[in-house]
Amino acid sequence: MINPADFESGQIMLVNKPFGWTSFDVVKKIRCLLEKKEGKTIKVGHAGTLDPYATGLLILCTGKATKKIQFIQDTEKEYTGIIQLGATTPSYDLETMPDKTFPTEHIDSEKVQKVITQFISTQMQVAPIYSAKMVEGKRAYDLARKGESVQLNAHPIVITAFDARLEENYQIIFRVRCSKGTYIRSLAHDLGIALQSGAYLASLTRTAIGEYLLTDALTPKEWETKLLASVTI
Repeated sequence: MINPADFESGQIMLVNKPFGWTSFDVVKKIRCLLEKKEGKTIKVGHAGTLDPYATGLLILCTGKATKKIQFIQDTEKEYTGIIQLGATTPSYDLETMPDKTFPTEHIDSEKVQKVITQFISTQMQVAPIYSAKMVEGKRAYDLARKGESVQLNAHPIVITAFDARLEENYQIIFRVRCSKGTYIRSLAHDLGIALQSGAYLASLTRTAIGEYLLTDALTPKEWETKLLASVTI
């Protein structure tokens, strides 16, 4: 049970982010709802960005609970989704159109299972150039969208679980558990290379952040209904 009067003292809100929304869109929506409910501005921040083309668990912290954001961000994440084999996109996902195609006839379930075990480890990963990484004071995605050259350094990540199965049309259905800072788009891209083909992320849902689960989250619309209700929630 959440008491709206406690949002300033600090609450953790679990939101099921819709497809097409940015993480800031969700923060802005909840902030506006709280302001309407409380009659004053309440501080709101999120504990880990989700790309616009991803869905799933986004954790918002309000008021004094924003001090917990870094702790929550440092916990392990879980994702599910679909990786499309046989092509690549500049953004490594659906934000951009496929720019190259690759053979897939040599890929079977046995090969997929063998290759994914290589990724369950501590490793160095390079973020997509279409990411929020800072490059000389500018966002990498802003430079990429302008057609400028972007160089990003590799950073350490940990993949603790990687389950996958090959489906029709050379799509891989997967579940991944990983450390903070892991880009699943880059994982999809690297998997394509490891399979001697190409790949991009066709869909992504974040299902868990530490102990917090997507099954306990509400959509922005559901939060709106609860926050603007006349009874205590």
